[in-house]
Amino acid sequence: MAEGPHSNSTFPRPTFFMLTGIPGLGPAQAWLTLVFGPMYLLALLGNGALLTLVQIDSTLQQPMFLLLAALAATDLGLATSIAPGLLAVLWLGPRRVPYSACLVQMFFVHALTAVESGVLLAMACDRAVAVGRPLHYPLLVTKARVGYVVLALALKAVAIVVPFPLLVAKFEHFQAKTIDHAYCAHMAVVELVVGNTRANNLYGLALSLAVSGIDILGITGSYGLIAHAVLRLPTQEARAKAFGTCSSHICVILAFYVPGLFSYLTHRFGRHTVPKPVHILLSNIYLLLPPALNPLIYGVRTKQIRDRLLEIFTFRKSQF
Repeated sequence: MAEGPHSNSTFPRPTFFMLTGIPGLGPAQAWLTLVFGPMYLLALLGNGALLTLVQIDSTLQQPMFLLLAALAATDLGLATSIAPGLLAVLWLGPRRVPYSACLVQMFFVHALTAVESGVLLAMACDRAVAVGRPLHYPLLVTKARVGYVVLALALKAVAIVVPFPLLVAKFEHFQAKTIDHAYCAHMAVVELVVGNTRANNLYGLALSLAVSGIDILGITGSYGLIAHAVLRLPTQEARAKAFGTCSSHICVILAFYVPGLFSYLTHRFGRHTVPKPVHILLSNIYLLLPPALNPLIYGVRTKQIRDRLLEIFTFRKSQF
């Protein structure tokens, strides 16, 4: 039997769960809205601006920027699946979440995380072809192929994440209705169920290792090819220019995988050494930091986007 953290009594499947936010902080957690609120606002404005730019500017409707638009759309979805509920819990205190809404949130959080990881791999492959086979790039990487890749990533995410809520939904009894978390994380809900949760634990572990592991290996391989191609260029200037086209993507990869890896390791191996509030705080930062940082990274470091934004702001300023 799975041991619950709250009591020995059991309940039939609840109609709602109670999210407590970050345990142990009490009313003080309201101050965290000053951190997560601006992060969500940045994610909305930055990714919304990127999507709008790619849509209205025909010069940006190229494979590289279409992948960036897919990343921005994923970031918008990921941030919105977490932030409104998170801010409500932090500011107003514990809140009820209907059982079905909890499972829906669980699905979207994990599915969009998987999509984001896949898009980062696709962007790494795109840069590998652009640097390694520049003459063949227009033939190998087309807008249609980018569309197929994004669709395949979305379908893959749905297929592999659907078992998460289904595996939880099979349980009829729970040890508590209170989730000591700020959102309906899969393992936080699994901790409450009465029954054998071995399948949930194994599937969660296997999925984390398979999705992130395969994507990280693919990204590493792509950058190995990029490094090999860059080192063969004749001049230092050419090498710097070729590597410069990848710098934004490297920053985005670090912003996504470093907090994610740290959060994963503390959850799997640091349960007895890392306090639970720290783990929950890290998991929220992991989900909200990349959507906030990604548009800033690409807006500052990508010349075409930076120039287009400056043109828009200069034009509007001249009107006034």
